[in-house]
Amino acid sequence: MEAEVRPQTRPDRYQIQGRNVTMPCHVRDACSASATWLVSSKAAQALLRGPELEIAEVLPGKGLLSIACVDYRDNDLGNYNEVSIAFFVRKRGDRRGIPYLGAAAAMMRGLLPTYILHLPVDQSFTCEAGQVIWGFPKTVDEIDFDTGGDRARCVWNKDGQNVLKISLPIGGKRDFPEQTLSTYSYIDGALHVTSFASSAENLGVRMGGVQLTLGAHPVADELRSLGLPKPALMSLWMGKMRGRFEAAERCS
Repeated sequence: MEAEVRPQTRPDRYQIQGRNVTMPCHVRDACSASATWLVSSKAAQALLRGPELEIAEVLPGKGLLSIACVDYRDNDLGNYNEVSIAFFVRKRGDRRGIPYLGAAAAMMRGLLPTYILHLPVDQSFTCEAGQVIWGFPKTVDEIDFDTGGDRARCVWNKDGQNVLKISLPIGGKRDFPEQTLSTYSYIDGALHVTSFASSAENLGVRMGGVQLTLGAHPVADELRSLGLPKPALMSLWMGKMRGRFEAAERCS
């Protein structure tokens, strides 16, 4: 069964730093490079906040971790860089389907929600908007995201320390039709779900090819607790991405 939500109680208009933000929030042009790893579901579960969510296992004892780097070039929240560290999860009590295979199939179809563990950005406006509107764990950090050449390179520094450096292949000729996805977050201690639609041009999918190094920051130690750095399952490049984020809804 799908995650149940109450009727939307969040407003559809917000004032952030003197600017109005109206739902849905539109992304008109962005590019992103992401990679996915198999990680210990037990170690990942220990990093989740609250008891309502569980890691969706795609193999016995294994879940999926995603690291994504995004350059938002034209977005209602501005022009900024972002790094997303996220797990694929399900709400406890939701229908699982065929063990392991059901979770993998749901992920490929865009039906498996995510939980964002860290979401650093390099601009204060989008940071505050993300925290207030969706409960996203945004922070303002140093992010250098370079998509020149044949690889995307991203460096994330936090509190004067390096968290990670990642390099991924870019380029692709496929189109990604619009798909509706969802992600969980907490607002005032209550679990909420946000739906967002995403489509892309110049999509490239590759097995492996990801280079990841971890720094000395405590967030890097969290990633080490998951067994990183190690070879990624796959990488994904979206050369021109569009999307829209709806208002968060409180889960029942």
